[in-house]
Amino acid sequence: MAEPVDEPSKEPSDPWGKLKGLAGKPALPDNWRLVAGSAVLGLVVAAGAVFAAGPWDNGQRTAERARAAGQSRTGDTAHRGSAAGPAAPAPAPSAAAVLAALNAGRAPAGAAVAPAKELDRLIKASALGTRTTAVVVDTATGKQVYARAAGTPMTPASTIKIATTVAALSELGPDHRIDTTVRASPDLRTVTLVGGGDPTLDEAGLRALARSTAKALDDRKVREVVLTYDASAYSGPARHPIGPNDNIAPVSALMVREGRLDRSDHGPAARSGDPAADAAHLFAGYLKDSGVKTTGEPRSHRPAAKATTLATHRSQPLSALVERTLTNSDNDLAEALARQTAIGAGRPAGFDGARAAVTARLKKLGLPVTGVRLGDGSGLDRNDKVSAALLAGLLARAADPAHPELRPVLTGLPVAGFSGTLDARYGEKSGGAGLVRAKTGTLTGVNALAGTVVDPRGRLLSFAFLTSGTTAPGDAERALDDLATALATGTG
Repeated sequence: MAEPVDEPSKEPSDPWGKLKGLAGKPALPDNWRLVAGSAVLGLVVAAGAVFAAGPWDNGQRTAERARAAGQSRTGDTAHRGSAAGPAAPAPAPSAAAVLAALNAGRAPAGAAVAPAKELDRLIKASALGTRTTAVVVDTATGKQVYARAAGTPMTPASTIKIATTVAALSELGPDHRIDTTVRASPDLRTVTLVGGGDPTLDEAGLRALARSTAKALDDRKVREVVLTYDASAYSGPARHPIGPNDNIAPVSALMVREGRLDRSDHGPAARSGDPAADAAHLFAGYLKDSGVKTTGEPRSHRPAAKATTLATHRSQPLSALVERTLTNSDNDLAEALARQTAIGAGRPAGFDGARAAVTARLKKLGLPVTGVRLGDGSGLDRNDKVSAALLAGLLARAADPAHPELRPVLTGLPVAGFSGTLDARYGEKSGGAGLVRAKTGTLTGVNALAGTVVDPRGRLLSFAFLTSGTTAPGDAERALDDLATALATGTG
C-alpha cells in the first residue's frame, strides 16, 4: 500500500518556527548573497589551480584531496562498485570545464527560484516511488522557499550522516583529534595499546606509534614486555543491527583501516571479525621490528590504574574526518563520530548513548527533532527516521556565519559530477554538474539527496529530498538529480 503524502505547501513555510540565528535576521543584500554563493562555487572552480599550489584553502583538506578525486560510488548498501586499492589520484577537474558548467543553462541574474509548480512536477516522477518529501531553505534567512510534507519522518539512509557530523562538530569542535595511546604499567612489564576510537588509524601510524613506544622503553632499558590491548572506550554491541556486512566493520574503539582485509580505503570490503585483536597483533610485530619483544599473545585488558603514557598517535582534526565521512559516505567513520559525540557529552559510547547524544546536540542547535529516530550514525539502519525539514535545517545551520565550526559539513559534501558519491552522476550536459553539492542516501527502496546549491539569483539554498518505495535506484537517482538541477538553473 502506498504511504500517504501530505500536499505540497502552497506558500513558503517554517514548520519548526525558527532557526536560531537565522530566522528573523534581516534579509541580506542580493549582491552579498551572490558573493557568499560564489565562494561556495569557488571551491570547485579553484580546484584545478590549487591542485599544484598546495593545501586547499576552503575546500577539502590537503590530506583528503586524494580521497576526493576519482572516487567510486561508496558508502550506502546499494552503492555499486568498490575501491580496487591504492592508485594515483585522478586529476582535479580543470577550471575551464567547471566554468563551462557554471554558465550552462543559467537563467538571467534576478530570476526566481525554480517555480513550485515545476518542482511539484518533478517530484511526481514515478521513479521517486510511493512517497516523496522535500524542503528547500534560503540559508541567508532560514526561511523555506519550498516544502512538501516537510516534517514527515522518513528513512534517510546515508543522508543521516549530515546529522551525525553536525552533532560531532557542535559537541567537540573542528580541531578535536582522536588519540590512540600506549600505556605502561608502573613496573614497565606490561604495555597496553589503548584505542580512542580512530578508525582511520593506518599501518604507517601504528608503526610510528610502535617506534615511539620502543624508544620510550629503550630509554628505560626495557627490551621485553607483555602486550595487552584496550578497546573499552566504546560500549557494545559491536555489531551493527544489519549484522556482518561488507559496508561496515564491527564497531570498535581500536582498529586499523576500518578493519579492512584488502588494500582499499573506502567502499565495501571484507572486514575483520575482531579489529581490536588484529590491531594488537600488528602492533606486536611493529614492536619486534623496533627491538622490543612481546611475550605470549596479545590479550584484551585495561591498563593499570597508575599506568603512564609512553606514546600517542593523534588522528587528523575532526574537520577533516567529517569531510571524509561525507565525501566517501564512510559508514565506519560515521559510527565513530557518533560515539565521539557521546563521549564528549559524558554518555556511554554505544548505539544508545550515541543516539541520545546526537539528538540532544541537535536540539541544542534549535533544530526540529520531533519524530526523529537516530538508530545509528551511518544510516544503514532502516529504522532511522528524520524529516526533510531537519536535514535542510542542518545544512542551513552549517551555512550560518554564527556557526563557523560547522563549515566542514558543507565543504565535505560531494560535488556533482566530480567527487565522492556524486562523481558518476550529473553528466557533462547536466545543468547541475559542478553546481550541486550533496550527500546521497541509498538503501533498497529508499533514495535520498540533501545538500546545497546556488540559484540564479546567487542565493545559497539548502535542500533535502527523501523518497521511499523506489524500485529502480538509477532512475530514482536521476529524478533526484533533476530536482537539484532545477534549483541550480531556476528551471526544470
